[in-house]
Amino acid sequence: MSDIINSLADAIRSLGVPDYLVIFIISLFPILELRGGLVAAAVLKLKLIPSFIVCFVGNILPIPFILAFIQKIFAWMKKFKPTEKIALYFEKKGEKNAKEAESKSFLGKLLFLYLFVAIPLPGTGGWTGALVASFMNIKLKYSIPIIFAGVFTAGIIMSVICYVLPELAAQWFGFSF
Repeated sequence: MSDIINSLADAIRSLGVPDYLVIFIISLFPILELRGGLVAAAVLKLKLIPSFIVCFVGNILPIPFILAFIQKIFAWMKKFKPTEKIALYFEKKGEKNAKEAESKSFLGKLLFLYLFVAIPLPGTGGWTGALVASFMNIKLKYSIPIIFAGVFTAGIIMSVICYVLPELAAQWFGFSF
């Protein structure tokens, strides 16, 4: 994953894009999101707090639009052969994750959504969380703050992984990443 992030960051930087804008753009990408943005920020040796803010904003910016329009976008995509498979793939993924929370109470669904977004594992995050929230029919006024909180928590976890742990390793063991 870090090779992809490094290659992407280098490609964007080669266009003359400033480093903080590079991590903002990376954070907008599905799959990479804030997690990838913070990895890129650490590799580029950017300061933690400004990087966290830039990556957080980059990750949450598309979320309200995904929540509001994803079902309509999928319906439109299924009308065309080249994009039909993509829409069906993501619908299946969203429905599968939504089914895991189907039997839970409303608060249970919100907790599931929060944890789904907050734990930085492949296939989770704000984009997928928005997709899952859409399939669970959670209203925007509930899903947006839960997803934002999950992205924030994932940012804290990734900050520890990308900034704190390497610093501790350098202090304790005398090497750096």
